[in-house]
Amino acid sequence: MRWRKSRQEEAIRKAADLLLASERAVALTGAGISTPSGIPDFRTPGKGLWEFVDPAEVASIWGYKTQPERFYAWIRPLLEKMEKAQPNAAHHALAELEALGILKWIITQNIDSLHQAAGSRRVLEIHGHTRTATCLSCGYQAGTEDFWEEVKEGRVPRCPRCGGLMKPDVVLFGELLPPKALIRAQEASLAADVMLVVGSSLEVMPAADLPRLTRRSGGKLIIVNLGPTSADHLADVLIRGDVVDILPRLVQRVREGIEDGRLARSVRGGDGEGSDGPSGRD
Repeated sequence: MRWRKSRQEEAIRKAADLLLASERAVALTGAGISTPSGIPDFRTPGKGLWEFVDPAEVASIWGYKTQPERFYAWIRPLLEKMEKAQPNAAHHALAELEALGILKWIITQNIDSLHQAAGSRRVLEIHGHTRTATCLSCGYQAGTEDFWEEVKEGRVPRCPRCGGLMKPDVVLFGELLPPKALIRAQEASLAADVMLVVGSSLEVMPAADLPRLTRRSGGKLIIVNLGPTSADHLADVLIRGDVVDILPRLVQRVREGIEDGRLARSVRGGDGEGSDGPSGRD
């Protein structure tokens, strides 16, 4: 165990050095960053969201159009967990890296808005979010405060304008990812000199391709995850561990490096990143 701890510490030190030397670092997060906040992931044996249902039936756009009540019966318990969830230490750690000027974007596969709740401002939500809903018939869009109250009461939300079916702005199977968020994520990944992957097994495309874009353009790759990922063989630094334990330790190392004057010059002086606004929300 002592050897494993020392190996972990060495990996954290190397990751901090890469971040301190970076000028265009980005983070990519998956379900594993939010499971410590009480939100289940999709694939963990015995408790993942896909363990007891067929996702093609309950969480696909064609299934939604034909049997929306099945989708809401499935998502209702998840919604209750999301409403109670609070950002954890890993979310706050990434928000601090952004505040320090190191992270230029946080690209997330999650729909829970916990990055924003932790204080992150430059967030690209490539799988959508639950804050708004859109009518599948006329395109009317609205906030979801009343929408989710209807769902809790067992009703299927309808459009107040045309009576069509309203759908939360999350990406279902069979749907394209939000084009603006996806293009920005791909551009940020190609431009990144370091990508920090947190809590993702990198099994779902096109998100799983983003670290490969960074590597293809010469950037470094840091992976922090409990289990193996599809890109472990590409990682410059691989850290096995709980993200709520690893990320705060990584940020502490970065802080120490900043105090020692080891932060990249362009980050110290400000490099103009962020001129397109505070958030990647669509």
